[in-house]
Amino acid sequence: MSETQDVLTLPHEQIQEIQLEGVKQTLIRCYENVAFYKQLFDEAGFNPYELTSLDDLAQAPFTTKQDLRDNYPYGLFAVPMEDIRELHMSSGTTGVATVGGYTERDLEIWGDCFARGIRYADGGADDVCHVCYGYGLFTGGLGAHYGGIAAGCTTIPMSAGNTERQIRVLREMGSTILCCTPSYAMHIADTAIAMGLDPAKDFTLRAGIHGAEAFSDNFRAELERKLNYKVLDVYGLTETMGPGVAIECWEQNGLHVAEDHFFVEIIDPDTGERLPDGEWGELVITTVDREATPVVRYRTRDITRIIPGECACGRTHKRIDRLHGRTDDMLIIRGVNVFPSQIEDVMKTFPEVSSWYQVELTRKDHLDMVTLKVEPDPSFSFDEVRAVEKLQSAISGRLKSALSVGIRVRIVAPNSIPRSEGKAKRVVDLRG
Repeated sequence: MSETQDVLTLPHEQIQEIQLEGVKQTLIRCYENVAFYKQLFDEAGFNPYELTSLDDLAQAPFTTKQDLRDNYPYGLFAVPMEDIRELHMSSGTTGVATVGGYTERDLEIWGDCFARGIRYADGGADDVCHVCYGYGLFTGGLGAHYGGIAAGCTTIPMSAGNTERQIRVLREMGSTILCCTPSYAMHIADTAIAMGLDPAKDFTLRAGIHGAEAFSDNFRAELERKLNYKVLDVYGLTETMGPGVAIECWEQNGLHVAEDHFFVEIIDPDTGERLPDGEWGELVITTVDREATPVVRYRTRDITRIIPGECACGRTHKRIDRLHGRTDDMLIIRGVNVFPSQIEDVMKTFPEVSSWYQVELTRKDHLDMVTLKVEPDPSFSFDEVRAVEKLQSAISGRLKSALSVGIRVRIVAPNSIPRSEGKAKRVVDLRG
C-alpha cells in the first residue's frame, strides 16, 4: 500500500495521534521481543505500558550506537529471522557493524519514504531516476532504488563509479532525477565539462536528491547552475532505516520528516533534556512502525533543530534544518562513515609505525580526498624508499578493506607531526 498525499497534509494533531499509537506499539514490541530493551527499560524504571502522551517518551532511556554494536548481529531484532527479507550494515567506531533488518513491510515503508522526495520534485511515472549511490550494504543505493520504483519512475541502478559511463547513460537515457552524493554530482558535472559537454544543456535533469554528506548553500547553487536542475537534501541512517527519514521539498527550506514513521526530538547533548522547536541540539529518533529493528530514542549525534511553523508547500510534517555538525568525531568521506579510531585500530596491526599520525582531508575535483600521515617506528628503515612504499601500500590496502573507502598513506619523517600539550589534533580538515 503506497502512502497517499493525504498523510502529508493531515492536521498535525492527527499526525501526533498516529505517532502516539505507533510509539506505544514500538515500546511494547521492543520490551516483549528484545531482551536488551527489557533490561534497559527495567533498569531505568520505565514502564512501556503506561505511555499516555508523546511527552511521556522523554522519560524513556536513550539508545546509542554502542548499544547496537554490543548486540551485533541480531540482538536487537524484534521479529524471527524467517520474517527478515534484507539486511544492511553501517560501520562503527571499532569496526563492529551496526545492523539494520527489514521485513517486507519495512522495505515497503522505506520505498515510500524516499519516494516522497521524488514526489516533492513533482516526479513520477514520466521520470527516469538515475541512482548512482553505491549499492550493497550501504543503504544509499537500494534506498533510492526502492524510492524510484515506489514513485513509479523508470529506475536505472547505475551504482557508483565509472563516471564517463554515468555521463553517457545520463545523456542517452534521458535521466531526469539524479540520486547520489552531492560531491559525486559535482564530479559528474565537472567531468562532463572536461569532455567538452555542457551538462546544463546536454543533460535532461530536473532534480537531484543528494545526501550522505554535508554541503553548503554555495555548493548547492553551483551544482544547480552547472546541471540546470534543483537540488534537494535527504537525510537518513542505517540505524533507523536509511535515506528517506527526512527530505527537502521544492521550497528548499528544511527537510520534511516522515512523521508517520518517525518521532523526532531535539535534546541538549550534554543534559539529555528535550529542547523546544527552533533550538539547536542533537537529533533523537524513535521509529513509529518499524518491525524488524525498531529503535527507541536513538541518539544520532547529528546537530540540527526543528524549524517552527509550517512549510509554504502546504505539507504539515515537521521540518528539521540541514545538519550543523555532530557531537562525536565521526567523519563522512564520500558518503562513508569513518571514525579516527577505526584508522587507529588498523594502524595498530603494523609494528613498523608509531602512534603518531594525522588524517588530512582535502578536496580535489569536488571529491573528498583523505591522506593518512603516519610516523614510522624508530626501528623502521625510513630511508629505504622501497620499504616505505611497500608499507604505505600495505596500510592503504588494509584501510580500504576495513573502511570501504580509499585512503592515501604517507610515511612521514620522525617528529614531523605537530605535538600538542593538550588533545592531539588527529584530523586536519582543509576542505574549506
